[in-house]
Amino acid sequence: MNKEENKTIYIIGMILSMLLWGIAWTSGKAAVEHSNAQVASFWRYTIAFVGMIPVIFYMKKSLKTDIIGYIYMILGGLLSALFSYLFFAGLSHGDAGYGGTMFTSLVPLITYFLSMIIFKTKVSSIQMIALGIGIFGAIVLLKIPMEGLGFLNLHSIYFLVCALVWALITIITQKVSKRVDPMFYTLVLFGVTAFTNMLFALPFHPFEIVLYDSVFWMNIIFIGLLSGTFAMTVFFVSASKIGAHNTAVFMFIVPLGAIVSSYFAYGEKIASSTIIGCLLSLVAVILFNKKYSFRKNRLIQA
Repeated sequence: MNKEENKTIYIIGMILSMLLWGIAWTSGKAAVEHSNAQVASFWRYTIAFVGMIPVIFYMKKSLKTDIIGYIYMILGGLLSALFSYLFFAGLSHGDAGYGGTMFTSLVPLITYFLSMIIFKTKVSSIQMIALGIGIFGAIVLLKIPMEGLGFLNLHSIYFLVCALVWALITIITQKVSKRVDPMFYTLVLFGVTAFTNMLFALPFHPFEIVLYDSVFWMNIIFIGLLSGTFAMTVFFVSASKIGAHNTAVFMFIVPLGAIVSSYFAYGEKIASSTIIGCLLSLVAVILFNKKYSFRKNRLIQA
């Protein structure tokens, strides 16, 4: 197998991961409809954590880091717990397709701004244009020209805060990337998230399996194992082969999985503003990464 064929396999792997992450939005909506945000958050990350353990040992990943690395991982896990609650709470009120599209479109934009503030990242004129396009795309995506501040409702606000929290997790991931293997980082992140979510889920008796039906368990296992453990593993392996700077563009496959799956599962219609906003954000990401890439960026999904 030559180098080009190898690259093709990793590109397919990246596409598959993104589609699974997209479908996870629809599957998550089904799971939370048959439970609640606290229980769904707990079991999603518990299953992902348990599934990640044999992967770590099979791939013989390093389990070493320093005290600073553990501090970052715990902080990332706490933020991830907040994200997981917002993810399911948002899906209990809003549309999965719109949520997946908003989240994917806003995360790179917010991350760029935070990196400019925290890392004092210098940007070129092309990158400033890209950010301008991204801001305009976000304005369209949030329907501000048509509805003003109408996006500040239960159908959207959870997804908006989700994007902000995930951007913070991305920044932490960048900071810790030289101190710990990304797979081990993900394992600890999942573990801290699961434990934190368990504390909030206990009043709802998450360990009483019979309280939750087969629809919940099928969807939560799908999110935990397939879009969690499996997709995350494929993502890291593929990203390491095609280059971390190329992964941002692949992220825009996520809305496709979310939109198509939510259409067939719930009959959700996608507004033209959502499509236009997503496309503008994609253009912004491509332009921004043309001159600059977050070499340390390792996104951890929903």
